[in-house]
Amino acid sequence: MAGLIKDEDIQLVRERTRIDEVIEQYVTLKNAGGGSRKGLCPFHDEKSPSFNVRPSVGSYHCFGCGAGGDVFKFVMEIEGLSFVETVERLAAKSGITLRYEDGGTPGPRRDPNQRPRLLAAHREAGEFYAGTLQSSPDAQAGRQFVKDRGFDQAAAEKFGMGFAPRGGEQLVAHLKGKGFTDDELVVGGLASRGSRGLYDRFRGRLLWPIREMTGEVIGFGARRMFDDDRVEAKYLNTSETPIYKKSQVLYGLDLARRSISSSGQAVVVEGYTDVMACHEAGVTTAVATCGTAFGEDHARVMRRLMLDDQAFHGEVIFTFDGDEAGQRAAIKTFNGDQQFVAQTYVAVEPRGMDPCDLRLADGDAAVRELVASRIPLYRFVLDNMLSKYDLDRGDQRVDAVREAVTLASAIRDRSKVDELLREIAGRVGTDVDQVRGEHRRRVAIAAKAPQQGTTVQAGAPQGEAPTPSIPSPAVNFGLPQFADEREALKAIVQHPHLAAKHADDLDDNDFTHPISKTLWKHVAAMGWPTGADSNWLPRLSDSVSDDDAKRILSIAAVEPLRAREGNTGAVVMSVIIRLQILTLRRRVAEIKSKLQRTNPIDEADVYNRMFGELIAVEQQLRDLRDRSLGGDVPS
Repeated sequence: MAGLIKDEDIQLVRERTRIDEVIEQYVTLKNAGGGSRKGLCPFHDEKSPSFNVRPSVGSYHCFGCGAGGDVFKFVMEIEGLSFVETVERLAAKSGITLRYEDGGTPGPRRDPNQRPRLLAAHREAGEFYAGTLQSSPDAQAGRQFVKDRGFDQAAAEKFGMGFAPRGGEQLVAHLKGKGFTDDELVVGGLASRGSRGLYDRFRGRLLWPIREMTGEVIGFGARRMFDDDRVEAKYLNTSETPIYKKSQVLYGLDLARRSISSSGQAVVVEGYTDVMACHEAGVTTAVATCGTAFGEDHARVMRRLMLDDQAFHGEVIFTFDGDEAGQRAAIKTFNGDQQFVAQTYVAVEPRGMDPCDLRLADGDAAVRELVASRIPLYRFVLDNMLSKYDLDRGDQRVDAVREAVTLASAIRDRSKVDELLREIAGRVGTDVDQVRGEHRRRVAIAAKAPQQGTTVQAGAPQGEAPTPSIPSPAVNFGLPQFADEREALKAIVQHPHLAAKHADDLDDNDFTHPISKTLWKHVAAMGWPTGADSNWLPRLSDSVSDDDAKRILSIAAVEPLRAREGNTGAVVMSVIIRLQILTLRRRVAEIKSKLQRTNPIDEADVYNRMFGELIAVEQQLRDLRDRSLGGDVPS
């Protein structure tokens, strides 16, 4: 075992390694001013960035979990390496040859050369396989497959595609000739041991190198090419090794990471050729899992990459077939949707084609159009639920509502629930209050008989279904869809005497989040001051007993309003009118949804009444816009 690394070499590695460049291989960083950069912490789950990096001093610190240190500490923590392994890894990237002290050695530790040796073996294997695909007569079937799937040699080289010789010993001989040991090849998953010695792990298969974000090859995915292949599995992946953990790897991420970070969008497809087809078609944010379902670790990777200024607002788009298997996959994804904060969508090709088949049939533009035609995941699941019912029959509409609200009950992000309930009402053709009532009934049942958890299942029973317990409502009040309610609360509690002039028409319906509803009720009960009153806010705070509401109130009292220019009274008026306009817009959407499912001939009276109400509400909208006097109010 080598001795300790000389101190001057350690300092040289530190000097030549930019900490932000290393961290950006794992985390998207945004400029935060003052020479600092900010991102989502990779060491704990968070929705807003508290992870700060200061390149000028070579350090990082997370104000959320307290993690911090220099570039060595970061790599040690995120990769699980020892100090010596970390220095050696960074030195190799900087082209620095390390020197070791003679004599004393560090205490027991892993072989410091294991990871770099395994990476080197995979790099050699990838080059060997790629060369075999391009030149070996044995690989003709592989070359024909690549051509038949619509890819040229440049695409194959871009993705590093290769071919494993059928003989089963060529890779082992090649790597041993490069100085790699039997143990290294077996531990790395490149070879297996048999009664006659070592043999290649992959034989007679078309290969895709699986790379980590840094571009290092850590494993391979292999497709069956020949009928006499003794392994019947169509796809065979590298087994888990010290450098390859399939639950943490997304195929294509090395090529897609910058596009994902800059666009705030990721497209998750099902296979290697689908990733290739998307990238070749211009959808450069496509990735795929490696023989496993999209899980929590994959979601964490997405969160770190898709940071948008001060919050995560990205889109994750899954491609599913429209058949029963695709529906089951969508429902499974829906049940795990809360693992990440992204707006989750589904892109479904009506004929059941995957991106690779679609590109072959209709060209690159069709792949781009498939992604652009995405629909919200919850809507896809809802469509499949409602397709089982004849919505022209009253009894079927009742049953449809009963099952559909189980979908709403399974959503852990409570801010999305009411929007889904309104959509259910519109799709089924029933009153939104009826749907809300059914949902409240189920929540009440769940409260009496709480369960560990509830998931949505295809063809779920229409009887009573328990729902998950409702989390603390303050958890999601910071989401973008509640920005206007937050602004209204700030205007009201900071300038109550000004808000009083414009808040006469406000009521509970203008606030959709439980926290803002609660605080509005306390404000309404307090009454409005006639002028500036320093005691009004303390009295309001004393009247609030809910801890979450009290905490939000204290934030609203000190956080500046977004609009900072112009007369304060005009700003307060603008904020309040904006909230009222959004309420009226929701009402317009509800009425239009009901009109769409109301027969204007058979139900003429109902239709005409709703149409009249629609005209009246739209007139109210116009009146509010006129009152806004050019304030920051949506048009």
